[in-house]
Amino acid sequence: MTVPPARLRADACPGALQTHAAADGALARVRVPGGALTSIQLRDLAAAARELGDGALELTSRGNVQLRGLQAGSEAELGDRLAATGLLPSATHETARNVLASVLSGRAGGLLDVRPWVPAFDAGLCADPALAALPGRFLAAFDDGRADVIGLGADVGLLALDSAVALVLAGVDSGLRTGPDGAVELALAATRAFLAVRAEQGGTAWRIADLTDGPARVAALLGGATDAPRAVPAAPLGGPAGAVRQTDGRTALGAVVPLGRLTADQAELLAETSSGELQLTPWRSVVVPDLADAGALPLLAAAGLELDDGSPWLRVTACAGRPGCAKSLADVRSDVVRAVAAGELPAGGARQHWVGCERRCGRPAGEVVDVVATGGGYRVG
Repeated sequence: MTVPPARLRADACPGALQTHAAADGALARVRVPGGALTSIQLRDLAAAARELGDGALELTSRGNVQLRGLQAGSEAELGDRLAATGLLPSATHETARNVLASVLSGRAGGLLDVRPWVPAFDAGLCADPALAALPGRFLAAFDDGRADVIGLGADVGLLALDSAVALVLAGVDSGLRTGPDGAVELALAATRAFLAVRAEQGGTAWRIADLTDGPARVAALLGGATDAPRAVPAAPLGGPAGAVRQTDGRTALGAVVPLGRLTADQAELLAETSSGELQLTPWRSVVVPDLADAGALPLLAAAGLELDDGSPWLRVTACAGRPGCAKSLADVRSDVVRAVAAGELPAGGARQHWVGCERRCGRPAGEVVDVVATGGGYRVG
């Protein structure tokens, strides 16, 4: 029996309405299921960042968006703006809408198109009053078989196989299978089962992995025949960067955002470049699909976005650091920018995460070198 450490406090993940008081002002996190945005929504987010916040959007490792430095008392106006542009369909469920989806699904690669699963799951989640109780850290991931998001630690995952869809719980294949048409309902059932097991075990768990024998207990509530479990592939270290040729002959551009900080001007440029749809990725990048060609690549690069798959910015992440975080011992982001510009990244330029304290906030999944501020420099390792 696996007994994980008990959670001693309630999950306090920020949302669009439930903001976090950071050192540089209030911080709001806007859930973007599947990372799918329209150009209008991206423009509206850019306007909110410029008029209510610090002028930039932060991209998260779950394909969501954060606004920092929000003016005091602006939460209600932000909520109204997000609702008007379709980014806040439910005030009661807004922190629970954490969904990853395979990047470029239905456009290039993969065994099937998982894009329809995202709005169907989101609608089902928002329609169930009980699911408003989900912790803000609960995560779903829908993988079309390319294995880009299934290894990112989701609580409930769907992985397309050659002839079925596998249910993955906390990174473990449950052995339960369904067809594509039943995938969303199975994911919703697993989500409800998590809440049931959570209640049985005291009601404090944030994730399935926090439960005693969580994956097995959740799968047992679902019932049904099982296949032999498969090994769940590890997540890749990054997403697409630069030009990608789609199956239909059109082009997608993957633009990596250094340190995930997308200025309002950059956001508006991406919206203008797009054909109307964009996708945020778990690697703090933005994919602009369905373009006639790669002609916009130089313009995006000139605006400070990275479209070279060899760029060091594909291997470097960081926490907020000073002045955004009172606990940070350094202005981490400025230090990272100087190190990249000087070609002086530690650890031989290996994938690395810079942080201002031992909490190591924002640390990505997989193998990564920690670069930790100590007050007297950085400790690497």
